[in-house]
Amino acid sequence: MINIIVELSKYLLLAFMLLFTIFTYTAMRAKTASARSDSTRAQLVFMLLFNFLAYAVIFLQKPEPAILIIYAGITLYMLLVNLVYHLAYKKASVILINTMCMLISIGLVIITRLDVDDAYKQLVIAIGATVISFFIPIIIRKAKIFSKWGLFFAILGILLLAAVFVLGRVYGGSRLYLEFHGITFQLSEFVKLTFVFFIAGMLYHSTSFKQVFFVTVLAAIHVVILVASTDLGAGLVYFVAYMVMVCVATRKIRYAVLGLGGMAGASVVAYRLFSHVRVRVSVWRDPVADYQDTGYQIVQALLSICAGGWFGTGLLRGSPDMVPLVERDFTFAAICEELGILFAICLILLCMVAFLIIMNIAVKLDNDFYKLIALGFGTEYAFQVFLTIGGTVKLIPMTGITLPLVSYGGSSITCTIFMFAIIQGLYIMRTDVDDSYYDDTTFYEPEPETGPAEGTSASAYEFTHDQLEEQIAKENAYRTQENGSAAARTNQYIPGEETEEFERRIIKEAENSINS
Repeated sequence: MINIIVELSKYLLLAFMLLFTIFTYTAMRAKTASARSDSTRAQLVFMLLFNFLAYAVIFLQKPEPAILIIYAGITLYMLLVNLVYHLAYKKASVILINTMCMLISIGLVIITRLDVDDAYKQLVIAIGATVISFFIPIIIRKAKIFSKWGLFFAILGILLLAAVFVLGRVYGGSRLYLEFHGITFQLSEFVKLTFVFFIAGMLYHSTSFKQVFFVTVLAAIHVVILVASTDLGAGLVYFVAYMVMVCVATRKIRYAVLGLGGMAGASVVAYRLFSHVRVRVSVWRDPVADYQDTGYQIVQALLSICAGGWFGTGLLRGSPDMVPLVERDFTFAAICEELGILFAICLILLCMVAFLIIMNIAVKLDNDFYKLIALGFGTEYAFQVFLTIGGTVKLIPMTGITLPLVSYGGSSITCTIFMFAIIQGLYIMRTDVDDSYYDDTTFYEPEPETGPAEGTSASAYEFTHDQLEEQIAKENAYRTQENGSAAARTNQYIPGEETEEFERRIIKEAENSINS
């Protein structure tokens, strides 16, 4: 009987995931608040159904009380996060909240299947980080003050990374963690936050060549320390975030070209200096050549992905634990094996949703400092997803970096939750300034409904509403040609002129043009 339930469950879990993904995109495209609200409620329903079925299947095969505790914990977590944001921040992006909760849920399901103790720790850390993150949108209301602290954030980030380099513990060939009373901290995850604030603050005040050069030197110090610690994955994330933020702030494509050239040169230098890098490149090129040693991890990950097929083997019916460090570095492979490649594709789509929402918020922010912060965090998130999944499927060499919100790692999940909370704070602050941007996380923005100016006829308004811009352009071109450029300024806005007076004058000129 259990075999039948497990076999059916993998199709139902895929169906719930697929429907959640569909409603996520539906919510993004919703043209009305009610339609968007219906889609987000459907998101929550399918998220709850997914968790109920997943933990029921795990408990049937591994009846441990801790599994029920984790299920109850994640269920309450999802409901309370939605409730708190609804009560405290009514204008928060519910789509982003539900997407974050679903990614955390998927990660906890697969970690519970691998190691119940690790899943319990991950849940406790996620709850603690989320409680702290509830206060972040309030702090972000004062974020403009942080624009003056760019140099402070740069020095703070360099000191934290230097502390790891000097005092850190070596793990997997890299110096990644500081340990304090048995608790480890991966400070490079938290420096991702200060790094973005540093670049945004420095470039907000000036984008001159001198300022860009100074920012480049400070950013290079961050990356060099990470490279010296052989934390190459974090170094790549930092570098790409720096390059994107500089290019957007300066609007000069040559910085992107120089950045790509510098990255290529740095990659060659790293390959020649660090044996750790050479091993990863050789494993990427031919993992089977040293299958019993250096290539074992990536070969097992690829076999795990293939074993699952399109629909997966079912929870606890595969062997993802044969992949070394699967809960940290190769969580995506475990998901592919037991939940299926189709499920994994939906997971990638959800990661893309989070990135697109962040980018859409960034584009619609008026303040350049806020815009750069959102852009930097979006770039860091998206590139980290690319490095993790790309390394798992052997598209690129494995960097040993986690899949945000999904992989096991307290520092990683805490940093990402804080990052999402900062984005929420920027979004809420933007909607507080202008309620017309309440739909910033959607890709539909309704046209404002306007009526005729006082004292004008409805027929004249109908004409101008549809064709006024075209008519004005034609009039300007005609008058410039016939009467000189001075006459073309007739239809331009006169400083100090009231909006209704300007609209009435333009409509009158349009009517005269039609009559003539």
